[in-house]
Amino acid sequence: MRLQEFWSRLDGQFGPMRAQSVARDHVFSDLGGRTALDAIEAGLPVRKVWLAVCEAFDVPAKDR
Repeated sequence: MRLQEFWSRLDGQFGPMRAQSVARDHVFSDLGGRTALDAIEAGLPVRKVWLAVCEAFDVPAKDR
């Protein structure tokens, strides 16, 4: 998954304003206690970050 696709899916799932908040403010235990942005900056695969967001926010399987 590319970073652009991550942001597109995040915006589609949460809307542009909330997507920014989810990525910047929510701390994910699946990402080692990091936010999505921190995890991406630390070099974690974008797909792994997306799946952590999906798990935490119960995104339907069809949208993952």
